[in-house]
Amino acid sequence: MPDAVVVSRARRARACAVVVLAAALLVTATSGPALPGRSTPDATPDAGPVAAGTGATGGVGTGVGVAAHAQIPLYQQAVSVLPGGARAGVPAQAHAVYLPGTRVPDPGVAALAAAVGATPTTTAPLGPRAAAAAAAEQLAWLAAGELPGAGGPHEALARAALLDLHSLTVADGVVVAGWSRRWRYVWPRDSAFVAVALARTGHVPDALAVLDFLARVQAPDGSFQARYLPDGSGPPDDRGVQTDGTGWAMWAAGLVLAEVPPDDRAAAAERLAPLVERSARRAGSLVAGGLPPASPDYWEVVEHEVTLGTAAPLVAGLEQAVVVLEAAGRPAAAATAAAGAARARQAVVDAFGPTGYGRYATRTVPDAASAFVLAPFWGEAPPGAHAAWSASVPSMLRPAEGLAPGGGWRRDGVSWTPQTTLYAWVAAEQGDADGARRWLDVVDRHRTPSGAIPEKLLADGAPAAVAPLGWSAACVLLAIDALDHHAA
Repeated sequence: MPDAVVVSRARRARACAVVVLAAALLVTATSGPALPGRSTPDATPDAGPVAAGTGATGGVGTGVGVAAHAQIPLYQQAVSVLPGGARAGVPAQAHAVYLPGTRVPDPGVAALAAAVGATPTTTAPLGPRAAAAAAAEQLAWLAAGELPGAGGPHEALARAALLDLHSLTVADGVVVAGWSRRWRYVWPRDSAFVAVALARTGHVPDALAVLDFLARVQAPDGSFQARYLPDGSGPPDDRGVQTDGTGWAMWAAGLVLAEVPPDDRAAAAERLAPLVERSARRAGSLVAGGLPPASPDYWEVVEHEVTLGTAAPLVAGLEQAVVVLEAAGRPAAAATAAAGAARARQAVVDAFGPTGYGRYATRTVPDAASAFVLAPFWGEAPPGAHAAWSASVPSMLRPAEGLAPGGGWRRDGVSWTPQTTLYAWVAAEQGDADGARRWLDVVDRHRTPSGAIPEKLLADGAPAAVAPLGWSAACVLLAIDALDHHAA
């Protein structure tokens, strides 16, 4: 496969797009793929190692040394919105043109592409009236909320992130992590971040619906499977329980509740209380002796000792559980959650503080989870946490200037946008506007031709793997929103 190239986001005016498209299509028809460096038709996301959603797969190593730079195809460049609420992936090699301000394919351009043998935005039959109606619905959804960064350098990025989240929403409260086959599920972790992003951009009803879905699939004991089928019927496999989901559900509930209008807050708290109370009971039992047992976290690999990525979200969640349960008029449950939060917090500080809030308590391995003990996760950062978080960057930095999930991650040159945008959000919440903008700019420069935010950036910055990724889109919105509020 040829070396990938940097493909920045397209800035096409619709009027000139057809002219450019026609010329490019003629080249495509005679000389093969029109986007150099993209995967050939047989380079699909199902070739090679199984990709496990937003977490890690094979190849997790010590982070020492330099391996060959990975070459990963872009599985699709966006998810298009079709009439009737349908969704479809947009091929990486497509000449994608949409109705203005939306991810609804322009039916005229799609027909032209198909007529000359090129890859259209969509192959679904799409009439002009139906497409216009679908576009109007998406535009109305955007208008119902707020656009972070309006008038600033990241306005277009924020709009793209909102379009990403809307395009990944396949039913009421159901936001899949991505569109490729192995990502088209609901991860509680990803959905928690999406719920907070929706709430902070003025889409509070959508945020509450996301948490309603988590409440429906949660087990009676308060646990969550790693991921769920979009219809809520259960997990797609036997990957098993991931403990951090319990913490993230409580954390998201508290932050979403804070965005509910005051007159509606008591009712919303009562709506969220079953999810939160079940989660708090489970979290309390897990941290009864201090740290919780080992569990897979956002790396999505089997762990034999507890990680900060599991322990820190439980603290964050229990702290927010207190807020929700008090608002719901459940003081006893709130008091129990507060005691659990204090106990778990002290255990994390005692265990992970000496090793610099890295991945493990037994050795120093920098990790993106160091962000989870700062705002907007813990109510108060422990001593040394901010310095540890800053110190994690050098070992995680990759050639495209984004971040890997940790210092122990494989050295394949790949930046991961969930962690890069997470650091943008945390930087903004710490008042480091320059740092936040720097991380946002990395992602902004290397979106797909449709403007979607991909999961990965190759060593040369080319967007790769799944696009869009909901977790990354959520963190982008939250970072830009935090920049707005700190500048106000």
